[in-house]
Amino acid sequence: MKAIGYQTPQEIEAETALVDIELPKPQPLGRDILVEVKAISVNPVDTKVRASRQPKDGAWEVLGYDAAGVVAEVGPDTKFFKPGDAVFYAGAINRSGTNAQFHLVDERIVGTKPDTLDFASAAALPLTSITAYEALLERLDVKRPVPGAANAIVIIGGAGGVGSIAIQIARALTDLTVIATASRPETQAWVQDLGAHHVIDHRQPIAPQIKALGIGQPGFVFSTTNTDDHIPDIVELLAPQGRFGLIDDPKELNAAPLKSKSISLHWELMFTRSLFGTADIERQHELLDEVSKLVDAGKIKTTLAENFGAINAENLKRAHALVESGKSKGKVVLSGF
Repeated sequence: MKAIGYQTPQEIEAETALVDIELPKPQPLGRDILVEVKAISVNPVDTKVRASRQPKDGAWEVLGYDAAGVVAEVGPDTKFFKPGDAVFYAGAINRSGTNAQFHLVDERIVGTKPDTLDFASAAALPLTSITAYEALLERLDVKRPVPGAANAIVIIGGAGGVGSIAIQIARALTDLTVIATASRPETQAWVQDLGAHHVIDHRQPIAPQIKALGIGQPGFVFSTTNTDDHIPDIVELLAPQGRFGLIDDPKELNAAPLKSKSISLHWELMFTRSLFGTADIERQHELLDEVSKLVDAGKIKTTLAENFGAINAENLKRAHALVESGKSKGKVVLSGF
């Protein structure tokens, strides 16, 4: 089968940073399903792993943590899917990735593809939807009010992949006032179109802009990028006993300033359930199915912003470069081999 991989971590400009390769077609066992991949999307985690993870013993590392496709075969213990089913999912960080014609994945982290989306549009959603859903509804528990706080959330990095779907999930499933940050005219228009009630500029101090809205101190902050730059503002703008969640990897995160307000800290990694085989791993199957229903009901739309064409090394390198530039909005997708 066709796949794209690498053998040495490199900068994306390197000729062999990503290479078109041929690999054996895998066989499903246990609760795995074998998916014929129709479309993939690229996330920041793809670029981080490509630049840092060294494959063992000269093996090929195949990346990819988003896919939409059709079930080709199922393992003997499967319960949810059968051959021919259309699915979407985000895979696992400790297994071979979705940048391949056929991909093995545990069915317990797979959802039914929305009927109203094509494969490319569906592939934009899984990883970011799981991340945003878990962060908002499970980690930050945004349906449980913070006493005395404004019923509002600040989403830092609203135009990114996770921010783009977090805005929509917050609007579809809660009554929160959604304040998103974006710094360019095109990204500000993007987050407004996705449903943000207010848009502020994260290149300027955030706390004074929140205060100027006149709604009070929000109970929640969800930071998706550049958290290092915003900690003082986050502490200032959050209400006492507020909740602060993040997904990025600050070089240094000093939690001491959170103490005076009893601000709780919540770190979200959507791979945790699959990485550790947690007792509630099937929750990701359930929440992807919920997202699928929200899409088909018209309450959430795809965050696909650009389709770079066929799934091959050349186009995937272009996608990695754009994601690394920090100038992308929504999701970059590739479709078809």
